Amino acid sequence: MLELRHLATLKAIEEAGSLVEAAERLHVTQSALSHQLKDLEHRLGVELLVRRTRPVRFTTAGLRVLALAEEVLPRVQQTERELKRLAAGQTGRLHIAIECHSCFQWLMPALDAFREHWPEVELDLSAAFSFAPLPALVRGDLDMVISSDPVENEAVRYVPLFRYELVLAVARQSPLAAQKWIDPQTLSELTLITYPVERERLDVFTAFLNPAGVEPGAIRTAELTPMTAQLVAAGRGVAALPNWALTEYTEHELLQTVRLGEQGVWRTLYAAVRVEDEQTAYVQEFLDTARALCFKTLNGIRAVR
Repeated sequence: MLELRHLATLKAIEEAGSLVEAAERLHVTQSALSHQLKDLEHRLGVELLVRRTRPVRFTTAGLRVLALAEEVLPRVQQTERELKRLAAGQTGRLHIAIECHSCFQWLMPALDAFREHWPEVELDLSAAFSFAPLPALVRGDLDMVISSDPVENEAVRYVPLFRYELVLAVARQSPLAAQKWIDPQTLSELTLITYPVERERLDVFTAFLNPAGVEPGAIRTAELTPMTAQLVAAGRGVAALPNWALTEYTEHELLQTVRLGEQGVWRTLYAAVRVEDEQTAYVQEFLDTARALCFKTLNGIRAVR
């Protein structure tokens, strides 16, 4: 018998393109996912996937079940949203601040999608580049802060959204473009282009340069990611940015990315909320909407296990 979890599994496989990525999204092991599929195929008496292809390909029977998933799951999710709204009341407030310039890329569409289902919730968005957002969150001026730098506070819960790799953007004609990775000392001879914020809010310093005691050769600031990309492409410096924020520029061959360190620098992006608000229905809804949109649209991110 088909269950909702089976439909959700097939939809995750279709979106991810592989069992490995689908297992990460569903927070299960690949072995558990494969076992669930084999059990379902045994129950139905048909194969649902052609596992020898990459990305995996659905059989005719699999496509029929996938079509059912695409019809049923949105209706179930919509009903769940309506029930949550009934349980939570008709009003609410979600004032969000971000500590990540690049986050505008996915946050604005996430807010638009959320607004469709929770029109009663008052939304506001600000960039936390000129003030300390955590005290504002604790005292109630804000309701959520998007950040990759959690600061321990008993009144705040950091809910993980996804993991991303911080990479170095370099000009395609740069000698660095041929390297797979660089060490911190390499940046001591280069101009590093950053957003105009304190070093404590920049991953390239906190996670890469500071632990090695290295200073960049020079620092230049740019307020917008497209501006930074153009400066890098013109050979005016290098920039450390999330891998997903550079996808459109690498796809159009405007620049090249290089790993920071042999193992790479991986960071987790969090949504910080007050402890008492974590289970609020519309907060959970926004987090679910944001995660779903990010995994659908951003390249190179990983689920947080």
